[in-house]
Amino acid sequence: MTSLNLTTALAAMMLFACLLPAAAAEVNLSKLAEADEFINRAIDEKKIPGAVLLVGKGSAIVYEKAYGHRAVEPSQRPMTTDTIFDMASLSKPMACATSVLILIDRGKIALDDPVAKYIPAFGNRGKEKITVEMLLLHRGGLIPDNPMADYVGTREEMIQRINDLTPKWEPGTHFAYTDVGFIVLGELVQAVDGRGLDQFAKEEIFQPLGMHETMFMPPDDLRDRIAPTEKRKKEDEQWIIGEVHDPRAFALGGIAGHAGLFSTARDTARWIQMLNNGGELDGTRILSEATVNKMLTMQTLPDGKGGRGLGVDMDSSYSSVRGARFERGKTFGHTGWTGTMFWSDPREGVYLVLLTNRVHPDGKGEVKELRINVATVVAKVLLGPAASEAAQ
Repeated sequence: MTSLNLTTALAAMMLFACLLPAAAAEVNLSKLAEADEFINRAIDEKKIPGAVLLVGKGSAIVYEKAYGHRAVEPSQRPMTTDTIFDMASLSKPMACATSVLILIDRGKIALDDPVAKYIPAFGNRGKEKITVEMLLLHRGGLIPDNPMADYVGTREEMIQRINDLTPKWEPGTHFAYTDVGFIVLGELVQAVDGRGLDQFAKEEIFQPLGMHETMFMPPDDLRDRIAPTEKRKKEDEQWIIGEVHDPRAFALGGIAGHAGLFSTARDTARWIQMLNNGGELDGTRILSEATVNKMLTMQTLPDGKGGRGLGVDMDSSYSSVRGARFERGKTFGHTGWTGTMFWSDPREGVYLVLLTNRVHPDGKGEVKELRINVATVVAKVLLGPAASEAAQ
């Protein structure tokens, strides 16, 4: 970044700081300029078209900025902080896992219940022992993804092919991150409650939290603010905008437990704040404090190396994106294939949301290094030397 641009950025941060709540004033926003540099470099290197970064501490948003473009083809469109993103696998914790935990809170299901208790068709070929908890922890023994050839015909036929799968590993003995398991959990919500996952999550999570721009299958009137991903096929003329990028979720009609959710950085922040606050936000309780504690308590992986929470990552082979300073096993987060991520320290109330559409325009974008660098900067600035250094 040139000295002129850096000066301009710092001036903008100082003005932004004047408008923030008192809690944010404690943060030296100028130090977050290092995150700007990492993001702008990724844009210059064409690893991402643009990004939105939001950083929070407690109830305050201390930093919020848009970078680059939400679209670069067929023409450029600037990124804005209210851009709506295809959240990809952030659908798992935000929509699916939270919905399942609400049903647990209400006594409708239990973590150690076999999934087949509620979905009898699932209970065959060795899946009879797979519990709700195993699926939330990606330990059900299911393969990561079944073939796309299984996703033809009606939605019911597609789900039946999943119900007919044979586990690859003995249930409970192996960690394998799996979309299939969360597709089943999405079906579990409907089997127990009667409402589809999209409707349940809307009425029980998003509307109560004021997350008015978080939804499955966004309407056409939001299209202008949705970040495009790719073309469904190279020969297609139309970009994917407002339709889920994930091919399996798309085949299932755009609503699935593993993918399909759309949201903004601000809405995502409200969901994180709710968890950091023990399941309640602005007087609205979504989950009991006991259930949130259970969700965010790391359970060791079967090989003894690291662990996960219920529906969230904590210290697995996927969690390097937390950077060098968010503490292992005490902080939580998740990533999405399209380029989305969040990470949070619930004890300190510190979190970041970094949303990109790195798959635009050609699916070749890369964000792993960017995520690590930005998360490290945020934790270094907001957690302070003592807390952050102790985490290493």
